[in-house]
Amino acid sequence: MSVSGLIASPSRCCLRLPDCNQGLVCRQVPSTPIASKPKAKFGKLHLERSRLTVSFRRWQMQKTHLIKCAMDASYGDMASESGGAAMFPRINVRDPYKRLGISREASEDEIQAARNFLISKYGGHKPSVDAIEAAHDKIIMQKFYERKNPKIDIKKKVREVKQSRVVQAVTSRFQTPATKFIVKTSIAFIVLGVLTVLFPTEEGPTLQVAISLIATFYFIHDRLKSKIRTLLYGAGAFIFSWFLGTFLMVSVIPPIPILKGPRSFEVLTSLITYVLLWVSSTYLK
Repeated sequence: MSVSGLIASPSRCCLRLPDCNQGLVCRQVPSTPIASKPKAKFGKLHLERSRLTVSFRRWQMQKTHLIKCAMDASYGDMASESGGAAMFPRINVRDPYKRLGISREASEDEIQAARNFLISKYGGHKPSVDAIEAAHDKIIMQKFYERKNPKIDIKKKVREVKQSRVVQAVTSRFQTPATKFIVKTSIAFIVLGVLTVLFPTEEGPTLQVAISLIATFYFIHDRLKSKIRTLLYGAGAFIFSWFLGTFLMVSVIPPIPILKGPRSFEVLTSLITYVLLWVSSTYLK
């Protein structure tokens, strides 16, 4: 009969245990002790059991050693493939621009220079080279697609306009005054605009336009404290504002049905002039 790896007979039993040299071996021991020498037989059986335990432990240690050697050999092959070279630290970064360490506005020369630099530094590590080449190819293909299908970048255009010399020269002539002064000039020109709309005359808003010119001189002098600059800025702002308002009404702005009457053109031109005079009297440096 067989019980869990133990083969027994009426007189002897066979215990299958691992051996370091021969694998599984059968150790035969008597199934019943000899009646004439029970103590000696039990001592021999205990000694046999100890020997088998030692053999089993040696077999386990030998098996563990073989597995460890196989793992070391496998890792050694992987290390030999890379040649012990340094690995690219951004090898797992998905964004190709961040992987190469460049901005999205980088030129093709900058992209190529970044690729050549990284290849020269991590060229001994094949996975790093593959990651660098993949990022480079993806960026080049994206640049090619953008050239083939151009798209207007509004933010870039606005930035270019702000950085132009003409715009910088114009904006440098303006400054932001105190909030109290802004409120005072705003109220004055709003009142003039309301009077112009509510009380148009047959001759046009001549009186309101004259008052707006006087208000412009007053506010510029109050802020700059210079009579010459007040005269130049006030007269220039008034002439420029009136001509620009007339041009906009004739060429750009369509007729507004809310304002009706024989002098609706002069009223709208006056309103545009008030806005430009308010900017001049409030923000001119």
